[in-house]
Amino acid sequence: MSGPDLMSLAERERASLLDLLSGLTAEQWVAPSLCSRWKVRDVAVHVVSYDELSKPALLAAFVRGGVRIDSVNDLVLRRYADLAPAEVIDMVARCRKPRGITTGFRGGIALTDATIHHQDIRRALGLPRTIPEDQLRRVLDFALTARMLPAAKNSRGLRLAASDIDWSTG
Repeated sequence: MSGPDLMSLAERERASLLDLLSGLTAEQWVAPSLCSRWKVRDVAVHVVSYDELSKPALLAAFVRGGVRIDSVNDLVLRRYADLAPAEVIDMVARCRKPRGITTGFRGGIALTDATIHHQDIRRALGLPRTIPEDQLRRVLDFALTARMLPAAKNSRGLRLAASDIDWSTG
């Protein structure tokens, strides 16, 4: 597929998320997101929280979390529990270019995570947007093949078809 590479798309998505976060009100920061148990603030931190982990810290989080992604996510998120919105914005700005584990699969992890969670924030706040079609196709394709995501297992035996772009599988 032609067009920007996954890492460029991930940087673009994080920049778009940063723009959104920079304009949120205090009430929006503490509003529930579409991720159960997480506020908008938590989702914003989660998108970049793995970028700042060293390899030993990442390994320790996975061991302490019992290699269960929800537990690991909660452990990593807890490191940033005291950040104020301005500090979260600074963190997202620092991590606009993905690094560490999020660069895996040529940036597929960073792109997919940021795109999905950007929507988790926007939809919860009633702030819709249209994801660029080339980006959406790449996210959909990656999500179905990434072992760490449940999409491949959850879609087994199903035909999936997007209603807003020409994309289908199964």
